[in-house]
Amino acid sequence: MFKDKKNILTLAAVCLSSLMFGLEISSVPVLLPTLEKLLHGNFSDVQWIMNAYTIACTTVLMASGTLADRYGRKRIFIAGLLLFGITSLFCGLALTMQLLIIGRFLQGLGGGIMLICQIAILSHQFQEGRERSLAFAAWGIVFGVGLGFGPLIGGLILTFLNWKWAFLVHVPLSILTLGLAWAGVRESRSTQIQRLDTLGMVSLSAAVFGLIYYITQGPEMGFTSINSLLVLAISAGSFLLFLYAEKTSMQPMFDYTVFRIRDFSGAIIGSIGMNFCFWPFMIYLPIYFQGIMGYSSLMAGTMLLAYTLPTLVVPPLAEQLLLKYRPGIVIPLGLFIIGLGFILMWFGIFAADLGAWTMMPGMLLSGIGLGMSNTTVTNTTTGSVSPDRAGMASGIDMSARLITLAINIALMGFLLSKGVSIHLKRAFSGTFDEVQLHSAAGKIAAGNFAGLLEKMPGIKTLDPTGDITHSALAGGFQLLTLFSGIGVIFLALVSFFIFKPRSQHK
Repeated sequence: MFKDKKNILTLAAVCLSSLMFGLEISSVPVLLPTLEKLLHGNFSDVQWIMNAYTIACTTVLMASGTLADRYGRKRIFIAGLLLFGITSLFCGLALTMQLLIIGRFLQGLGGGIMLICQIAILSHQFQEGRERSLAFAAWGIVFGVGLGFGPLIGGLILTFLNWKWAFLVHVPLSILTLGLAWAGVRESRSTQIQRLDTLGMVSLSAAVFGLIYYITQGPEMGFTSINSLLVLAISAGSFLLFLYAEKTSMQPMFDYTVFRIRDFSGAIIGSIGMNFCFWPFMIYLPIYFQGIMGYSSLMAGTMLLAYTLPTLVVPPLAEQLLLKYRPGIVIPLGLFIIGLGFILMWFGIFAADLGAWTMMPGMLLSGIGLGMSNTTVTNTTTGSVSPDRAGMASGIDMSARLITLAINIALMGFLLSKGVSIHLKRAFSGTFDEVQLHSAAGKIAAGNFAGLLEKMPGIKTLDPTGDITHSALAGGFQLLTLFSGIGVIFLALVSFFIFKPRSQHK
């Protein structure tokens, strides 16, 4: 298969690291309701467990590419693996939410380094046509397996082991991957020495972090309070500083001129559209199945396969469609199908009394839509620019995905809590004050009904069967799915009109 036997070890190392990265995105959501109870956290903590990982990945993504080009891709890849393995151990041993969130941030730094180095190593070490195609295909399949089967694996770990093993399992995997990388990966560097865009990296990270902090903490601080407005102003100022840094830098992280290429811009809207609702919603779907349907964590993880497995099956079909039709058709169509799936899920929640199957058509359809868009977007972003700018185009694509994911995890959490709060106010108007209702909404939105009864025992008297509180959670999910469906369909239209009538790669 491969002429150089070392390439087999290299591919194994890259694929194992991509499997770990994918699992840390898709297996953890199933753990969140359990973590919220066992580590005595709140709904905001649940969101930060995921957001800390994605923000850290975004922070280090572009910088690690430059460092790998300068100091050696093998060296930086191994450093990322070491950091990922050590911080996975830290996460598994965490005893509080705060420590777990810190661990997740550090783990995300390692994950981001691994991710960008995977692509660089494959590109350098597999240059012949057939070997290159096989290597990238294997990497994509394994990465997809990590994302697709992560929910089931998370459920199995919770059922038969302990939540800690969702993180601890990466320690031996990291050690194995380190050995394979050390033996197989050949060191490589870029012939052009690049400068590290420190100002751009720091300012963009501060802008994203500030916006997410404003969304997640705004309900408690008050969105119009001095502290909240100060956070929002710092976020806006950081973003303006980022725009200035990229405009004036000799070697910017983001070269704005690529956005003049309509195929590239249309595909980036596709990146944003996919992560506007599909991946963020996976964080909250386990709460729906456990909180409303009463399923175990294992059953919830199994149900999520209907959501994730189409993303593995559909990409080959998407490649065929791309050969027959232009990206300006396939990408917006994929986004539209995702949006239609969310609208069907909105209807499915109304009929939840008939069973969990009412969510299945929408979940399957959304997964099909993502499978159509995912690889098509990547091919279009890198294929619409000259080869010497493909790395930067890929970095912008990945950054757009992760930033959108992080922001919308927070936004979806706010909308879910808001939807629950609206229903509680209707049911318990005059019985509880605003602070109590807000606290109750957070508990219900996290699926922690036991914690709600401990904090507000009066709820049990007013709602002995739990019908009101469960209906409130369903109402929150109705708001969430409707917002997501309308939002991604709008982005599908934006993407469609940005693409040229006839796709012409530049």
